[in-house]
Amino acid sequence: MSHPIRIAPSLLAADFSRLADEVASVEQGGADWLHLDVMDGHFVPNLTFGPVVVDAVKRCAKRPLDVHLMITNPWKYADAFLDAGADCLTFHVEVDQLGDAIGLLRTIRGRGKKAGLSLQPDTDVQRLRPYIAELDLVLVMSVFAGFGGQKFMPSALERPRALRAMGFAGEISMDGGIGPSTIAMAAAAGVNVFVAGTAVFGAPDRQAKIAELRKAAAAARD
Repeated sequence: MSHPIRIAPSLLAADFSRLADEVASVEQGGADWLHLDVMDGHFVPNLTFGPVVVDAVKRCAKRPLDVHLMITNPWKYADAFLDAGADCLTFHVEVDQLGDAIGLLRTIRGRGKKAGLSLQPDTDVQRLRPYIAELDLVLVMSVFAGFGGQKFMPSALERPRALRAMGFAGEISMDGGIGPSTIAMAAAAGVNVFVAGTAVFGAPDRQAKIAELRKAAAAARD
């Protein structure tokens, strides 16, 4: 059975001076999840926000929070983000040699949340093989993590197919350059969660844009 199409607007592209209004706007427009990018200035060369902002979003959101940790030490901070309201917590496979990745995935799932791993565009997808049984979601980066507005990398499309061939039965998300011109390719490759930042928040009619993205993804899966 295929997983439902989920449009997950990335709040990195929202107006943070009007965050509650921005959340309401995309939720009313049909968003399925809200995607929050957490960056530590170390794993990636950018800083965003911590658990306090996730908690603030949780208090005004009606949709699940999909929290992507682009940080070097997810073991130290995972509980804080779960306490703040993360419904899905994803960290990067590139940090797996620094700690017990399987243990952290089990901790996340043990708290009743979805556990995910993400990988950079230049990381071999085979790195995920030891963790397949512990994952609810894999986040495939179609740009290098760290900044919004980058150009989609078509080479990322090989990864969802490789994950299915590996036996992964969970949800596959893609983040980076997702918009009307790329979402169909991602859906056809097996992606079902589409993280879209500027494509949604930069649109004058967010409901129409989310509907357009969903229609394109659905058509590519038929």
